Amino acid sequence: MARVKVALPAQFPFSTVIPIRITDLNYGGHVGNDAVLSIIHEARMQFLAHYGYSEMHFEGVGLIMADVAIEFKHEAFYGDSIIASVAASDFGKVTFDIYYKLEKKDGDKIIPVAYAKTGMVCFDYGQKKVVPVPNSIPARLQQ
Repeated sequence: MARVKVALPAQFPFSTVIPIRITDLNYGGHVGNDAVLSIIHEARMQFLAHYGYSEMHFEGVGLIMADVAIEFKHEAFYGDSIIASVAASDFGKVTFDIYYKLEKKDGDKIIPVAYAKTGMVCFDYGQKKVVPVPNSIPARLQQ
């Protein structure tokens, strides 16, 4: 069976720390796959806010997540803090990808927890239609 592989970009211009909450744990006692999706959503929101944006206010348009791929690497547990590195690339006419590298510290080591990619589509919520990526976005998000 073929496995999902997320090819990460070389550079990540943004990172943040997201602590693992008790509600992120599943019945196995580690972070659940649904919680990883929530963590990348939080990382995306902080990434966009860093540049003065949100998913609803993105240079005059909104954003919709069209797809997601997550490659799980190692477990995370309550008390861990996730270092979430975020980068945007692969800009098209109406879409672009956001990449996430989730890691945790274990003593002096950095351990990968998950790699992910979300496909984002620019959307005009008022008109209910897909719209082009604003011209200033690629250069701004790749600083």
